[in-house]
Amino acid sequence: MACPKLSNSRPNLSSSSHFAPNTSLEVCFPAMLLPVLFRLMEVRTVVVPKKMETNSFQGTNVKSSESDEKPSTSAPIAGNQVKHEKSEEDFAFDEPPFKKIKSTTSPEGKPVKNLGGNKVKEEFEMNWDIVQVLSERTNVEPWVCANLIRLFQEENTIPFIARYRKELINNLEADALREVQQTLEELRSVAKKTHTMIQKLKKEGKLSGCLFTALLNCRTFEELDHVSAPYKTGSKGTKAQRAKQLGLEPAALSLLQNPMELNLFSYIRPNVKGLANIQEVEAGVQHILADIFAKDKDTLDFIRKLCQQRYICIQSALAKVSSKNGNEKDIDKFQLYHEFSCNIKNIQHHQILAINRGENLKILTVKVNIPDGVKNEFCWWCVNERWRPKQFLKPELMRILRNSVEDAYKRLIYPLLCREFRSKLTSDAEKESVMMFGRNLRQLLLTSPVRGRTLMGVDPGYKHGCKLAIISPTSQILHTDIVYLHSGQGFREAEKIKRLLQQFNCSTVVIGNGTACRETEAYFADLIMKKYFAPLDVQEHLSTAVSPEASKEMPDLDPNLRSAVSIARRVQDPLAELVKIEPKHIGVGMYQHDVSQTLLKATLDSVVEECVSFVGVDINICSEILLRHIAGLNANRARNIIEWREKNGPFINREQLKEVKGLGPKTFQQCAGFIRFNQEYIKTFCSSSTASSWFITGAQATSEKQGKKKSKPAPSSSQQPNPLDQTCIHPESYNIAMRFLSFIGGNPNDIGKSDMQQKVNAVIQKEGLEETAKRLNTTVHTLQLIIDGLTQPEGFDIRTDFDKPDFKRSIVCFEDLSVGTVLTGKVENATPFGVFVDIGVGKAGLIPVRNITEAKLSKVKKRRSLGLGPGERVEVKVLNVDIPRLRITLDLIRVL
Repeated sequence: MACPKLSNSRPNLSSSSHFAPNTSLEVCFPAMLLPVLFRLMEVRTVVVPKKMETNSFQGTNVKSSESDEKPSTSAPIAGNQVKHEKSEEDFAFDEPPFKKIKSTTSPEGKPVKNLGGNKVKEEFEMNWDIVQVLSERTNVEPWVCANLIRLFQEENTIPFIARYRKELINNLEADALREVQQTLEELRSVAKKTHTMIQKLKKEGKLSGCLFTALLNCRTFEELDHVSAPYKTGSKGTKAQRAKQLGLEPAALSLLQNPMELNLFSYIRPNVKGLANIQEVEAGVQHILADIFAKDKDTLDFIRKLCQQRYICIQSALAKVSSKNGNEKDIDKFQLYHEFSCNIKNIQHHQILAINRGENLKILTVKVNIPDGVKNEFCWWCVNERWRPKQFLKPELMRILRNSVEDAYKRLIYPLLCREFRSKLTSDAEKESVMMFGRNLRQLLLTSPVRGRTLMGVDPGYKHGCKLAIISPTSQILHTDIVYLHSGQGFREAEKIKRLLQQFNCSTVVIGNGTACRETEAYFADLIMKKYFAPLDVQEHLSTAVSPEASKEMPDLDPNLRSAVSIARRVQDPLAELVKIEPKHIGVGMYQHDVSQTLLKATLDSVVEECVSFVGVDINICSEILLRHIAGLNANRARNIIEWREKNGPFINREQLKEVKGLGPKTFQQCAGFIRFNQEYIKTFCSSSTASSWFITGAQATSEKQGKKKSKPAPSSSQQPNPLDQTCIHPESYNIAMRFLSFIGGNPNDIGKSDMQQKVNAVIQKEGLEETAKRLNTTVHTLQLIIDGLTQPEGFDIRTDFDKPDFKRSIVCFEDLSVGTVLTGKVENATPFGVFVDIGVGKAGLIPVRNITEAKLSKVKKRRSLGLGPGERVEVKVLNVDIPRLRITLDLIRVL
């Protein structure tokens, strides 16, 4: 007998046209409820869901395209000019305001043409629309999701999409793009695993029609595990499977579809275990029905919707075992969660991660509490609506049906819901933790560089002394030394330091925060206060571990001295130095060891790529380490670029990148806009006598290789510099940029000068941005990018928008702190529950999130996603000092 369909259509057993109210209702309900129920039945209509198509990866919300052209910043968007929205400042620690919520009045709420049709073809097809599910999970409009799926399929990078495909993504920022990409990969992983399971079950002969449909309906790994668990190899089988093996499935289906002809006594077999008596037969039928109910899509959708409307809480308590045998220090760390209860809608991400950690350490026990009212309403709905029998049901059969529903809920559905709630909460908490790590890392990487200064880096130490390194404004190592400040030789070493500072005209000392950093900082602060050598600014920074890249750069230098050099260079150019460190070791995250390491690494690597790309690199002077983080490039391609530069001399323009081995059209498209060319340097090189010798040597070297294998053409001396190469304008938009220059009467050689700014302003004020874009047959976003590129001064650095490092001149001891003390400090880390601020006492203080308000934050500084981030200078007031626990609570006064 065929099993009922679980999800594609609603079984006939709930149809009112085949229902006998005068008989079965007398059994099911008290007489006083019958009039009410009959009135409900008269107006009740049975909605039969349409059969879901297997080929459902179609963007039903995305309008069809009328053009097959590829997306381009130079291609106009007919009838879909993107309206600029007011940027919002996010002053709290909630979700960043990147996403544009669906709006019926928004003209952007339709797909941009030129992306080729409204069908999104996926490798693994499911019974749900990937565009719609992606939109629901990320809160990004469906047309944007459809465009992003295609852009990612074409191997476009996030920095490229965020800067040069704004019209296709409704101007989303990089963090939102990363979330969409990660969610898309997760959905594809579910689809891939589902089809792998289908093939396996098909090969084993276990795949039925209803199981196939149930598998294709799965949207999460939890749902997939729930459906496929009984069929996995090595499984003992469920109670329902054992009952089916005894031949009780026809009886279970007959109870729902044709109960009048059902005789359970006919299934009794006295010598067969499980069929020996009527009780065992009823139990087997009950198990089969419970299995059917628990895997039905409509039933699961109803209980999930019901739970959304009720108070569901997560509770934690101190485990009995840990209270007897646990470490008291570890147990005290989770004191807040010994008797904890919170609505799952209100619980904070850091609380979930803390509870999970306590549970993993066997200190806490955790459970999800679903009220009994949910169970009661669910059981009533199943018996009287979803699984209502077609015909009259005898009292003993009605009892079996009710018991089956309760068994399905208690044994199968409730555990599934708990797993889903825990998994969703953990997944969201991990994603937020990783995203916050990424936001903190971005803020740190984009710290404004301190240029034009000679710096002394100090790596503190006791026994082995403090390592010194003096570097020039161009990061060249001028001198290295070791001084012993904490072994009774402080005064004599002060003379030595003073002599070095005067010799190299160095006015800034940077102190790493390693061993003895506080004593070293106090030593220099005391000398500064006594004006022993002035002017001198003291700055403490995180100490850099000696990485393999640092060893390659300074192979002949002692590893300890390398760290002193790195400390100074990190202040001079934070981005160039921090990219040498594994991102997760920088230490600006929260619960980083408790989250998915794969997700963490992918996100942090993407943030580094974003920062390096948006800042840009000078192709002729940048290091290989920095170059490999440019969008579209990797270690091999960066090495090939450096080798080409060493053989053929400096790059003259962006077109020459195409001559590098491994840089095809796609790679060039992704990286070209982020690579800059210093025009003064190139003009000087081209006019010098050495330029021709470089080209000849490069041509000879290339011709020698051509006899062995085919290679790219040698560079030509006829290559000419292009002034647009020093800008953020992409080569695909050069034609539009030149037409715009002609339109305003500008000269390419005046890029970045005040004359160019005046001419651009005059035309835009007269014509307007949108009208000018239409005249040039381009988009507003592309035109704005061209205007930015033409008007930004040469050598423009986006990091100038961020605060410069805080050069401290004094510190205080922890014991000297008192309530009400006002201090200045630097944000060290940001979390959902507050901000940690380094105030120079050896322990960071916490500003709780409730003390960070819009009024206290700077209105001038552009904020990205957090109210405050690493590196920002703040003025704070001490609210509480807990000396035994070394805890400091602060209040934010203002951002400096």
